[in-house]
Amino acid sequence: MSATIRLKKFGSKKRPYYRIVVMDKRAPRDGKTIEELGYYHPIEAEDKQVVLAEDKVKTWLSKGVMVSDTVRKILNRKNITL
Repeated sequence: MSATIRLKKFGSKKRPYYRIVVMDKRAPRDGKTIEELGYYHPIEAEDKQVVLAEDKVKTWLSKGVMVSDTVRKILNRKNITL
């Protein structure tokens, strides 16, 4: 199984928020997750947009998990090196 760190969409129309999760690469966007790592709420104030469990993220990255482009940008904003 190849896993990836990506976003899972929640919320209503024009009020989205996302959970940052580890999922099977072949699973649908809102499918079953392996582990939740945090959330991303793009509508909130800049300092409240992203909440991450950095230790969990680093653990998964050390295991060789792939990262989606959007999550890569979020991690770079939080100064987590890939």
